Amino acid sequence: MEFQRSQRVAEVLHQEISRLIQFELKDPRLGFVTITAVDVSRDVQHAKVHYTVIGDEAAQKDSGRALQSAAGFIRRQLGRVLHLRTVPEIVFQYDKSIAYGNHIESLIRDVNKDRDDAAEDK
Repeated sequence: MEFQRSQRVAEVLHQEISRLIQFELKDPRLGFVTITAVDVSRDVQHAKVHYTVIGDEAAQKDSGRALQSAAGFIRRQLGRVLHLRTVPEIVFQYDKSIAYGNHIESLIRDVNKDRDDAAEDK
């Protein structure tokens, strides 16, 4: 399978958006945000940017609002850096997979602890 243009664009967007969030966004609502993935449509017109936030639910909501309000700024900055005919429309989407993974890990730990406690009682 050949490496598609949309995959290359997604990688570049991932790097540049991460850099912009780290160094150029000054929104106080923005917490510790990590870009986990970028999905770009085949025609490179739309991009879903998946992110996670370290913190509670309020920090996640505040960071989400900050990213949505900065989407235009980020797109404009990407247009200056990237040499694309059109810069994709950016939509930020919270990535729940890490929280889900942590939940599964805690369930497994609880099961193992219960099993060890039962073994000690015998």
